[in-house]
Amino acid sequence: MGQSLRFMVQEHHATRLHWDFRLELDGVLKSWAVPKGPPIEPGIKRLAVQVEDHPLSYFGFEGTIPKGEYGAGSVEVWDKGTYVLELREPRKYHVLLKGKKLKGDYRLINFKDRNWLIYKVDTLSDRAGSRSGLPRQQ
Repeated sequence: MGQSLRFMVQEHHATRLHWDFRLELDGVLKSWAVPKGPPIEPGIKRLAVQVEDHPLSYFGFEGTIPKGEYGAGSVEVWDKGTYVLELREPRKYHVLLKGKKLKGDYRLINFKDRNWLIYKVDTLSDRAGSRSGLPRQQ
């Protein structure tokens, strides 16, 4: 715990638009599809569906996945940075994200099968108004 690792979020225009949230861990990219995008502000919980691990070589991928292949569509990096793994349990991750858009204390909580929730924890700096200047989410 406490080691700085990489994370990435890709905006993925596949059959349905979603965001791929990926954490570098155990020699792979642990991956979740987030249909409405990862939350920027505290108090917003989003569904994150766990998908297969991806190889580390996929980190930073942008481009088009051809029709007929799994995940066909355009992919662009929406955010990336480093994170610190604060807690890891079979059904729970606590991470401190340090990206351009996603910054702060986040939780991933498994509630059923491959379905997880991702949310940002309210911290003193959030209450003090030190947000990144991004628009409020609904």
